[in-house]
Amino acid sequence: MADTTGNTSDTGALRDTDSAPRKSSWRYIGPGIVVAATGVGAGDLVATLIAGSNFGYTLLWAAVLGCLVKISLAEAAGRWHLSTGRTLFDGWASLGRWTTWFFAVYVAIWGFSYGAAAMSSSALPLQALFPGVMDLEWWGVACGVVGLVFVWFNKYAVFEKVMTVLVGVMFVVTVYLAIRVAPNLGDAFAGLLPVIPDGEDSVLNTLGLIGGVGGTITLAAYGYWVNAKGWADTGWMKVMRLDNRVAYITTGVFVVAMLFVGAELLHAANIALSGGGKGLVQLGDILEDEYGTATAKFFLIGFFATSFTSLIGVWHGVSLMFADFVARLRERRAGAAVGTAGKAREIASGEHERSWPFRVYLLWLTFPPVILLFQGEPFRLVIIYGVLGAAFMPFLALTLIWLLNSSRTPPEWRNGWLSNGVLAVAGLLFLVLCLKEVWDQPWGQFF
Repeated sequence: MADTTGNTSDTGALRDTDSAPRKSSWRYIGPGIVVAATGVGAGDLVATLIAGSNFGYTLLWAAVLGCLVKISLAEAAGRWHLSTGRTLFDGWASLGRWTTWFFAVYVAIWGFSYGAAAMSSSALPLQALFPGVMDLEWWGVACGVVGLVFVWFNKYAVFEKVMTVLVGVMFVVTVYLAIRVAPNLGDAFAGLLPVIPDGEDSVLNTLGLIGGVGGTITLAAYGYWVNAKGWADTGWMKVMRLDNRVAYITTGVFVVAMLFVGAELLHAANIALSGGGKGLVQLGDILEDEYGTATAKFFLIGFFATSFTSLIGVWHGVSLMFADFVARLRERRAGAAVGTAGKAREIASGEHERSWPFRVYLLWLTFPPVILLFQGEPFRLVIIYGVLGAAFMPFLALTLIWLLNSSRTPPEWRNGWLSNGVLAVAGLLFLVLCLKEVWDQPWGQFF
C-alpha cells in the first residue's frame, strides 16, 4: 500500500548512492549568490536606510543578527534537500494536508501581489534613468515580460551566471556608496553592541529590522536552487554550507553598506525617506545634490540590479516550488507512492524547469499583476497579502524544526542544540512580527 504520509523509513536509500563528500571550494559557489540577490530587494535596502536615518549606527547589530538568523534558515532548508533527497514541499506535505492548503492559498495571492510590486520596483530606476521615455506602468510591464522570457528560455546554469553579474553590480555600487559617505568606523563598531534605541515601538522596529533582512519565500527556494545546481546528495553538504555562508555575508555587506549611507547621509541631515522603491528614487536625488549626477546614475543602476534580481529570482525559484507542488498533487491523485527519496534529483535534471506548471506560474507572476500596475491593489487584497506574507516565515521556521528533529531526516543530519536554538528564536521572532502585522491591519474596514 502506498505511503501517503511522506514519513517513510527509506532514509537510507539516498545515502547508499551518495558520492564522496566534496571539499568546500569557492568554485562551486552559486545558489548562495542567487538567494542573496533575490532576497535583498528595494524594500530591504530602504528599511535599512530608514533604520540608519532614524537611529544612526545604533541598530547595526540588528542588521548583522538578521543575516545570522537567515543563515540558519537557509542552511536548514538546504540540509533537508540534501540529506533526504526530497524537496521541502515533500516535507511539508508529510506534516498534514493543512500545509498544502496554506501553500496553495499563499502562492496564489502572494504571487499575484508580488508580481506587481516587483515589476513596479524594477521600473522606478529605469524611469529615473530614462525620463520621458515611457510611463512607470509600461516600464513595469517591460520588466515583467523580459523576466518571463529570460526565465522561460534559460535553464539554471545561465540564470545563475546572470544573477552573479547583477550581484557584482550591486556589490560595487553599495560598497562605493558606503565609502563615499565616509562612515565613522568608531561609531559603527559601537553599533555592534546590542542596544535598543529609545522611542515608541523601538523594540518592534528593531525586531522588524532583524526579520526583514534578505528574504521570505526565497529562503525556502534555496533548497530548490541547491538541487537545480546539481547538488542532490549529502556529498555536497560541506559545499552547501560554505555557499550559504557566502550568501549571507554578501547580504550583510549590502545591508551594512546601506545602513552606513542612512547613518551618514540622512541621519545628520534629518532626512526622511518614503517606504519601498520610491525611497530609493529619493535617495538618488539626494546623492545627485551631494555628489553629482554621475554618482546618482551609478546608484540608480545598482538600484535596478537590486530590483531586477529579486524579480527574476522569484520568477525562477518560486516557479520551481510551484512545479514541485503540482507534481506532488498529481502523484497523490494518481495513487502513486509519494514522499520517497529522489525528488531532489528530478530538480537537478532540469525536468521541473521544462514542465507546464513551472511555466504556468511564470505567466501568473507576469500578466495578471499588470492589472494592479494600472489600477492599484484592491484594499482587501492588500490586507490578505500582508497577513499571508507575515505568516510564511514562522511557518517556515517552525516546520523546519519539526522536519529536522523527526524520523523523516536521517539521524546524522538532524538538528543539534545550536540549530534548534537558532531556529526556535527565529520562529518566535517571526511569530511576534506576524501577530503585529495581523494586529495592525484595519480589520474594521475589511468587512
